[in-house]
Amino acid sequence: MVVNLSHKHSLVSNWLSELRDTEIQTDRFRFRRNIERLGEVMAYELSKELPHATVDVQTPLGIHGSKVLAQQPVLAAILRAGLPLHQGMLNYFDKADNAFIGAYRKHDREGGFEISLDYISCPTLENRILILCDPMLATGASLVKTIAALREEGTPAQIHIACVIACTVGIEYVLREVGTNVKIWCGDIDDELTAKGYIVPGLGDAGDLAYGAKSQD
Repeated sequence: MVVNLSHKHSLVSNWLSELRDTEIQTDRFRFRRNIERLGEVMAYELSKELPHATVDVQTPLGIHGSKVLAQQPVLAAILRAGLPLHQGMLNYFDKADNAFIGAYRKHDREGGFEISLDYISCPTLENRILILCDPMLATGASLVKTIAALREEGTPAQIHIACVIACTVGIEYVLREVGTNVKIWCGDIDDELTAKGYIVPGLGDAGDLAYGAKSQD
């Protein structure tokens, strides 16, 4: 149910090291591009598990039985941090339908937070393959709430979650609340979560690093 792309050394490890590095993080373009690269690699690996069909393709010299995707997936991004990962997926699943969700942590004065979900733009998901992009799977609360909301748009045939870094606690929470038929793809897995719900060592706030600091109001 969980695929960790860092289990074997590859270029994924190089990109992740740059994403975590506080000196390299100052280059926003490079930060976004490295996440986009991870999305491209995940799309390729994930595509191996999607249903395929054989179609006859006319070449200049004959007909070839070519394997193609049986259906195009729906790529969903949690705004705003999910956009670079979503773009990487879209570079490969270039005919996919797309969905966008506004979900974020709304902090209170005591240091706690609740998940606010205030925007969804989504095609029907009935019997579709849903790929949900969110770079940081920390507590898992936003993903659980987002998936519950998306299921109101139809029951997907498959649900895949794509993230850059996941926390063990968050993975367990998502699988417990959403169901073990969900598959999680991640660049790497960290074990520690702070009392405020941040991944350690993690990489910081992916949205701020990609697009600039937001107002705390």
